[in-house]
Amino acid sequence: MMFALSTALGTPATAHPHIFIDTQLEISFNAGGEAEGVRITWTYDDLTSLQFITDRGMDEDFDGKLIASETAALSGFDMHWDDGYPGDTFVLNGTAPVQLSGPLDWTAAYADAKITTSHFRRLIPPVALGSDPLVIQVYDPSLYSGYYIVGEPKVTGRPDCNAEIQRPDMKAANEKLDAAIAALPGDVENEFPALGAIFAEGVRVTCAAHS
Repeated sequence: MMFALSTALGTPATAHPHIFIDTQLEISFNAGGEAEGVRITWTYDDLTSLQFITDRGMDEDFDGKLIASETAALSGFDMHWDDGYPGDTFVLNGTAPVQLSGPLDWTAAYADAKITTSHFRRLIPPVALGSDPLVIQVYDPSLYSGYYIVGEPKVTGRPDCNAEIQRPDMKAANEKLDAAIAALPGDVENEFPALGAIFAEGVRVTCAAHS
């Protein structure tokens, strides 16, 4: 859960999401054919959007629109992260973790009673795809926020690459979560195992081999 929203909405521990975020991913390649970054777009659910807008005193006439100064104030509200916060985006090259930069070039908008933001994160260093795929996963380890990939993932910079959405086995994931919660000591309150990864949705990127 990012700092700004945890401050605005509170952070009671839960085994199921309280915030629902539709997510779109765009993977970009550089001139050398290496994966260099990913643009991440988040659209918050109606209730979360309304609560944040209301708490900030925005859209006081409830017409679903913001004036220019409000839109400017909205920009970056979810980009000020606590130290160590991974941005709920995780990248693997095969099984090897790939480091990501912090959020760059962010945007924000409010339409149809929903907040939509986007940001870009660089891969450090850029990744030359070989036999191993590049996998971008979106999840909150604590399960406070639920991320759901919508639309077709995009690839820019290489026409020979394919991006495929991966969904979790929900039945197996729920069984693992239930078993982990059942194993907690009875005197532990509001603490749940960090098993968000088993619910992760993601995008698997593969490219044609370069000679």
